Amino acid sequence: MPKVGIVMGSDSDMKVMSKAADMLEKLGIEYEMTIISAHREPDVFFEYAKSAEEKDYKVIIAGAGMAAHLPGMCAAIFPMPVIGVPMSGKNLDGQDALYSIVQMPPGIPVATVAIDGGMNAAILAARILATSDPELLKRLKAYTQEMKETVQAKAKKLDELGYKEYMKQM
Repeated sequence: MPKVGIVMGSDSDMKVMSKAADMLEKLGIEYEMTIISAHREPDVFFEYAKSAEEKDYKVIIAGAGMAAHLPGMCAAIFPMPVIGVPMSGKNLDGQDALYSIVQMPPGIPVATVAIDGGMNAAILAARILATSDPELLKRLKAYTQEMKETVQAKAKKLDELGYKEYMKQM
């Protein structure tokens, strides 16, 4: 059964939210992804959020732009963690979505990642799940080690080539 629900308000969010899906797959976490507009189909949205617990979701990652009501409305209905991903937009570069998701009323928290931070949303979801899953915790630690080794390899390459040659290869 999926442990994470990924929901977005529009297919225009897919580029960002696919990064969440990719990271969950890398970490071996089951998920379901869908598109639901809280404004255009409130009945469908309400059923999604209401049934998420029954589907055994432990975390919902909700991406939204502009007024960004989707993450907050998920948090109002779903009793477990919701991670909001503000989407950059054409008008205010995602700041409107960021403020909308971060500024939730008391009692309705939404963990919020950076604008277009789909990958970090998945890592945060994995960390939440890892509190009760030792195998997932091992995979997260391995991923952290992988990131460290990648940076170390880049530093070594820079030392060997110098910055001018390094930049030519980028």
